[in-house]
Amino acid sequence: MADPNEPSPVGRRRRRVALDERTCRMICPIASAMVGVCLTGIGLLHVTITLRARQTVADDLLSIDALLFLIATLSSYFALRVQGTARLHWLERIADATFIAAMLLLTAACFIITYALKR
Repeated sequence: MADPNEPSPVGRRRRRVALDERTCRMICPIASAMVGVCLTGIGLLHVTITLRARQTVADDLLSIDALLFLIATLSSYFALRVQGTARLHWLERIADATFIAAMLLLTAACFIITYALKR
């Protein structure tokens, strides 16, 4: 006999869809703000490089990073706009993966910037 406290399959599916939508709603604004952070970092890095006459790959990494954050932003946005749950989950996984990859790349770029500016 089924436990009356356990949600039905339909209730579990609705809760999972709501959870995925919450994830996309969090990724979309954060990732779009991080694009701005990357662009600001590129601008500041170019000023510093010009003043110190030193080259670094950090600005290239930040450019790639901005593109990854843009992909995360767009995939989470479109995940919120689609009707089917299969497409929602697919776009949500893309948003998650690109957001995590972009955060890791941003951390690596920060280490490179720190090292380049200390010399």
